[in-house]
Amino acid sequence: MLKLTHPLRLLLAALTYLLGASISAYLGKPLLVTPFILGLVMTLLAQTSMSFLREVFRPHNEVLIDGETPQQKETIRNNLLYIAVGMIGTIGGTAFIIHLNFTLTLPSFLFLLSSILLVLVYSIPPFHLVNRGFGELILALHIAYIIPSIGFVLQAGETSRLLTLLLLPLTVLALAYFLIGNFITFPEDQKYERGTLLRRLTWERAVPFHHSLVVFAYLMFALVPLFGFAFNLVAPAFLTLPFAIFQIFQLRSIGEGNPPNWRLLTSTALAVFGLTTYFLTLTFWLR
Repeated sequence: MLKLTHPLRLLLAALTYLLGASISAYLGKPLLVTPFILGLVMTLLAQTSMSFLREVFRPHNEVLIDGETPQQKETIRNNLLYIAVGMIGTIGGTAFIIHLNFTLTLPSFLFLLSSILLVLVYSIPPFHLVNRGFGELILALHIAYIIPSIGFVLQAGETSRLLTLLLLPLTVLALAYFLIGNFITFPEDQKYERGTLLRRLTWERAVPFHHSLVVFAYLMFALVPLFGFAFNLVAPAFLTLPFAIFQIFQLRSIGEGNPPNWRLLTSTALAVFGLTTYFLTLTFWLR
């Protein structure tokens, strides 16, 4: 059951949530401890329910847990469905509690609603975007844009241009990271005919698309000072640039037919997205 929660995604969600709250603190907003904790709980519940609902509506010919029987699979699906529905209900109840005690602003409500909508369109029919080639984009939007935005607006009550300028390139890096995951699972995705982004793009187009994503993300970071913010705010993001270059080099090498080292490539992509988020978060908290 723990594996089905995708713990690494939960860790990344918690990290991006902290980034959103740190930007609010940098802009001079006092930290509201209770909304901060409740918001973190809601975002983790949303991300977990996204993973659980994905498994509930996974095609029946796919295995959930190794060695499972048909009866066990059905039991697991039902349990995951009940838990996911309960989590979404808890999110609604928690949001209502925040509204009663701290007043839930319109931006806060809209981002929380967006989170729930992304969970649903990602995982359940008739949308089921996870199997239509858009699952990686939904994941990237949820973890790298919506969740940190919730962390920010629960503290600040409104959005900020700085928040948007930072989250857009971070979302692009997240998309590159999830696309890397498609390369690793490609044989299994082919076997079960899953509609991943890689299968939609094909290898020939996905490799240069990945490179473009990484280059575009750092270009967007470099343009932040043009909008009136100091370069020192985004400078820590460029500490991961060597990893990003190495990530491009590895995938390019694999695309040319060289033997892949999937573990190294995954670790590199994770470092690019995760460390960029961490360095930015640390910068805003310290300032």
